[in-house]
Amino acid sequence: MADNVRRVEYFYATVPDTPGEGLRLLDVLRKAGVSLLAFSAFPVAGNRAQVDFVPAETEAFLKAAREAGIVLSDMKRGFLIEGMERVGAVADLVKRLADANINITALDAVCAGGGRFGAILWVKPAAYEAAAKALGA
Repeated sequence: MADNVRRVEYFYATVPDTPGEGLRLLDVLRKAGVSLLAFSAFPVAGNRAQVDFVPAETEAFLKAAREAGIVLSDMKRGFLIEGMERVGAVADLVKRLADANINITALDAVCAGGGRFGAILWVKPAAYEAAAKALGA
């Protein structure tokens, strides 16, 4: 089975890097019935954290975030990949971009259980369409 690569929209917020802040954000979305395809958080300078949201439905996400007063970045784009777990699965994806001379800005991949894996990756906006072609998205 071939990997399923799809284009996704994502947004980020910069928030205090304190215990429970991620829960507060996720709870707002849960209460609003917003589903996420991916969520990532990491520390940045000044006791702050960047939280990335990849919503299943962008408009519902934006409405919930707006109502909760969550200050979001402009919309960004990336790729969500789902596939069957195998040795070298991520290397295969990276090779497709390397062969097209496209640099990856960031990539996260995980074993999803049941013999499956998932990954999300980002490239510079100027390389997005070329990356989509190389990945078959």
